[in-house]
Order: sequence, then C-alpha cells, then structure tokens
Amino acid sequence: MPLRTRGRGYKYRHVYPNPHRHSAPKLHLWVLFGLLMGLASFGIGGCKTTNSSNTPTTNTAVHIEPTQQRTKAMIDPSSGDTTSSVTSTAPGHEVAVLAGGCFWGVEDLLRALPGVVQTEVGYTGGHVSSPTYSDVKTGRSGHAESVRVVFDPARLSYERLLLYFFKIHDPTTKNRQGNDMGTQYRSAIFVRNAEQRRVAQAVIERVNASGDWKAPVTTEIVEAGEFTPAEDYHQDYLQKNPGGYTCHFERDVTYY
Repeated sequence: MPLRTRGRGYKYRHVYPNPHRHSAPKLHLWVLFGLLMGLASFGIGGCKTTNSSNTPTTNTAVHIEPTQQRTKAMIDPSSGDTTSSVTSTAPGHEVAVLAGGCFWGVEDLLRALPGVVQTEVGYTGGHVSSPTYSDVKTGRSGHAESVRVVFDPARLSYERLLLYFFKIHDPTTKNRQGNDMGTQYRSAIFVRNAEQRRVAQAVIERVNASGDWKAPVTTEIVEAGEFTPAEDYHQDYLQKNPGGYTCHFERDVTYY
C-alpha cells in the first residue's frame, strides 16, 4: 500500500487496484477493490484522512509521564464528575474538556504540555446516549470529537491551557478543521463551572483582539455534559502510530 504525502506533514493512505499485478478477471479486481476500500473506511480513524493547506509539524513519539497512564477506576457519582468512567482525577487536579477537530492531533499536542497529567479522547456535546464512533462520524448524533484533559493547576493554569489550545487549531473555521468537515469537528470549550466560563470568555476576547487570525473566533462555550470515552484504538492514536495523520500544529501567535 503506497504512502502519499501532500503539503508538509499530511499523510494519508490511498489504496487502488493494480490490473497488471494479477491475472484475475477485472470484475473480481473491482470487487476486491470495493472490499478493501470498505475496510479502509471502517474503524481505521476518527478523522478523515484528507489534506489541508495548513502546515503541520511532523509527529514524533512523546514520552508519557507515569501519572498520565489511564486507570480503570469508575468515577464516584457523588463526586459530581460524570465526564468519564475511565480516567480518574487526583485531589488538587482539575479537568478541561476541549474540542478542536480530529481528536488524534489535539490529544497528541496537549499531552506533551507541561502540567498536563492525563488525556483521553471521546465524544461530548450530543443528544445520543453512549455514542460510538459510528454514531459520531455521521454528524447526526450532535457530538464533537473532544479531549478530556486532567491538569495540575499548580503547574498549568486553565487560562494558559486554553491559550495553547488556540495555538494548535484554527478556531475561525466553523465546523471544520483543515479539510475535516462536519459538526463533529467543531471548536468548543465545555466548561464545568462559572470560573471556567469566565476564563474561556476572556481568552476568546484576547485571541480576537490579538489580530493573529483573519476572521473572528467561532469557538463555542458550552456547559459540560456527559463525556463518552472513544474506542480503544482512538486512544493515544499518534503514540501508537507515529507519523500518522494530523491537521494540528503549533502556530506563531502573539497571545501565547
């Protein structure tokens, strides 16, 4: 299977039949081609493997701190944290839920930020209970591909985290990131309390005032609701597949 590259860093796989390689009838080749394309589109990614005019950085493996490993503990309902049943939050740590396009690239950059303790990709902001990727990819469930970030506020403030979030994705393209299009790729901040909302609003005002973007920020500020962890193959995707697809990269901005 050949690997083709467009732009700088955008990589996608393109499967096609080679009529000169086999002597089977053409009909059989096209049936095989259809099966291969069906398999390629099923369960291989949470993001469309398309290119964009943006210039991403090359993905390399990032060391994960021991504390960033996910635990399989159930969340205590009395804690008020209904965002996940996979990750746990230690005393003194805080949680942010962010959506900025394909969650593979967002998670890969956020996890390397000093002060981030834990990351997990999943689905939130929709109207279907316990969605799967098959539900979300159609855009009909209303969910956004998002990242649940556990961070240490003694090392990383919520404001600083959001400013970095606005450095690694384009917040001005509504329901789109690069050539990944649909409401599941929208830019959104899912706030957990009044203080997070206040900080999110202030950060958006700062980003708009900077003039670093040619259009206004379209990022939504939404009350956090149920967060459903994505399937295992989506978790730590670019750690498992270094050099895999992403449309996220750090930009030179004045506000960070």
